[in-house]
Amino acid sequence: MRVLVPEILDHLAPDDPRALRSRRDLARINWVMCQAAIMANTLADFPAPKTIADIGGGDGRFLLSVARRLVKRWPGVKLVILDQQAIVSTETQSKFAALGWDCAAMQGDIFQTLPQIAPDIVTVNLFLHHLEDAALARLLALVARRAKGFAACEPRRSAFALLASHLVFALGANDVTRHDAVASVRAGFRDSELSHLWPQAGAWRLGEQAAFPFTHVFKAHAI
Repeated sequence: MRVLVPEILDHLAPDDPRALRSRRDLARINWVMCQAAIMANTLADFPAPKTIADIGGGDGRFLLSVARRLVKRWPGVKLVILDQQAIVSTETQSKFAALGWDCAAMQGDIFQTLPQIAPDIVTVNLFLHHLEDAALARLLALVARRAKGFAACEPRRSAFALLASHLVFALGANDVTRHDAVASVRAGFRDSELSHLWPQAGAWRLGEQAAFPFTHVFKAHAI
């Protein structure tokens, strides 16, 4: 059963020193979890998109790592990062531009920003677990109306992942990250939980599985 508690990072100002440190911790944790490689592999079966929307994409550095893995197959993509905070730097946008991708950012509530665009693919990394099931079902229904494909890499809710979350101090993680890592695993997913929340209407091919070492993957293709 999922257990949700507030995560500290969500309530810190973007320029708070603890938030800045925690985002650096998260980049390291993403690397340990092989998140960028898992996301790129998950997206490999999708037709090349013109536009991608990344929900809760933060500073954009995670999608930059994914873009570097996909750019040869997916040139000239327009990426829109949707987040509550405006923290995508001009440096990060320049790095996307060097790959031939255009990176824009939209700040605001996802239920207000996503309806303003019509992406081919929506991606999510370590965001869905923040939502209660009712809000999550509402978001997935919105994604299904706006996009042709969806890929999510979330925390896997397992004893092994929970044990690992208690050990992030070994990576030098600060107090924010140490708290939020455990909270994210307890709020994570397993089995077919996301498939059950995906809207029944429409023709979609769904896939949901664990990915080594600590990730839960969900994807949906419009048929």
